[in-house]
Amino acid sequence: MLIEIPQVLSSEEIATVRSTIEAADTVDGRVTAGELAARAKRNLQLPEGSPAARKAGDIILRALGRNGLFNSAALPLRVLPPLFNRYDTGMRFDAHVDGAIRAGPGAGIRMRADLSSTLFLTEPEDYNGGELVIEDSYGVHAVKLPAGHMILYSAGSLHRVNEITRGTRWSSFFWTQSMIKDDVLRALLYDLDRGIMEVRKALNGDTPGTLTLTSAYHNLIRREAEL
Repeated sequence: MLIEIPQVLSSEEIATVRSTIEAADTVDGRVTAGELAARAKRNLQLPEGSPAARKAGDIILRALGRNGLFNSAALPLRVLPPLFNRYDTGMRFDAHVDGAIRAGPGAGIRMRADLSSTLFLTEPEDYNGGELVIEDSYGVHAVKLPAGHMILYSAGSLHRVNEITRGTRWSSFFWTQSMIKDDVLRALLYDLDRGIMEVRKALNGDTPGTLTLTSAYHNLIRREAEL
């Protein structure tokens, strides 16, 4: 699953998040990486749980709550508080896989990381390099999105961030545990949900057929959801 989610944040929210995180102190990004990932990671990051990270993260979490595409694709059970990183010229994050189990800072919560998200906070023309490169069963995908847009992908995918050759790249990243553990079933449910919505839109309402499909969609979730 590799899904672009446009305009997660409004222009006003982007400005607020940027002003909040740019005014905050940063630390070496390796503090949140596992042993193997730390060897590949060269960036800066806001400390987990810092006031700036919490303020900016709350804006993002509220935006995700109202975003139908994210909720359809992820079927989220838990979303960890967003983190924030900065890549300056010469910085990069070599190929790695995210850890399977993540812990919430100070919350005493451990969760399975099913999905990774990167929310871009810098316009692509403001820096060179810095593409998020994701490898999955369909090939290699280089992602560089406008500010406020997000990419959602399997946390088990091999991925990297190319070296920055000009400028600075700010982004937010976080992990989601889905109610549906199986990637294939989650992708099928997403396709079914989007298909139902497209048909309802084309028909300007429900029919017995769309009601049957909607019932099947929810009963599949009822059968397979882990809560």
